[in-house]
Amino acid sequence: MIDQWGRKVNYMRVSVTDRCNLRCVYCMPLQGVQLRPRDEYLNYDELLRVIEAGLSLGIDKIRITGGEPLVRAGLVDFLAKLKPMGVKDLSLSTNGLLFAPMAEDLKKAGVDRVNFSLDTLKADRFHKIARLSGDIDAVTKAMDAAIEVGMHPVKMNMVVIRGWNDDEIVDMARLSIDRPIHVRYIEVMPFSEAYEFTWENLVPAAEMRQRLMDEFEDLEPLRKGIEGNGPAKYWKIPGSKGSVGFISAVTECFCGECNRIRLSADGKINPCLGHVHEVDLKPFIRNPEATLEQLAGAMSDAIHLKPREHNFDDATADFSKRIMHGIGG
Repeated sequence: MIDQWGRKVNYMRVSVTDRCNLRCVYCMPLQGVQLRPRDEYLNYDELLRVIEAGLSLGIDKIRITGGEPLVRAGLVDFLAKLKPMGVKDLSLSTNGLLFAPMAEDLKKAGVDRVNFSLDTLKADRFHKIARLSGDIDAVTKAMDAAIEVGMHPVKMNMVVIRGWNDDEIVDMARLSIDRPIHVRYIEVMPFSEAYEFTWENLVPAAEMRQRLMDEFEDLEPLRKGIEGNGPAKYWKIPGSKGSVGFISAVTECFCGECNRIRLSADGKINPCLGHVHEVDLKPFIRNPEATLEQLAGAMSDAIHLKPREHNFDDATADFSKRIMHGIGG
């Protein structure tokens, strides 16, 4: 589907839960999410109906997110239904803690590739950032497991926060040298729990790139990028098996190429992270008289609400109210 600005929207991020086994400082409150009645969230049949409507609009690339998607029971059976429906590209975002024992089943269910989140290689910092216990080794083993079962590419996302973990930018890049891991540095965005961070905590992508060039002397730009649906710009340390990428949502706006919408766990379409404009699909999903065409029409209306660009440079804008953990980033 083409939005009002001429962008082809063919990618939907589907949050299957807003629960998580971590409490990362830029994403989720320390106390976790507020418990709500189960019927406020979409069940798997309802999620399948939304995806079916999305397919009718030309959305054929799906990323499963959370919260942490692997904490939801029955996820593998749900995933196994997506490729037969017509989903061409199926990916998963996870913190990796539960991934390794599930890797083979996830691959058999049709997951093509996976993005892991890992913000530090230091145990004490992991606890400071994630605010719950977690094993860094479990995440690195998860990346190895993804490679072993043939998921490709395997990406690792690091949210860079000045004064918290920015001194590990170079160490993270070294993960891409000996293994086909694609390390991606993400500028911290000024909403969700991160509203408490000042702009002084933002490390611009240009500064990150310069630090890597100072360390490795040269970076080779990958003009074709790395397979995926995201906005990262990729470079390569000479001789490495993987790559490094930069997602610079704040300092280098890439809205003109945005191809995505997001479905929250409670059934709302979010056209843009930078604006709080949502369309609740539940009235169309749960009305027994509503047709698939009507549901697709509601999704189409949501896509037409997609703005030209975000407004992160306006500190008074409503994006500060955006809740990250419920829409999967």
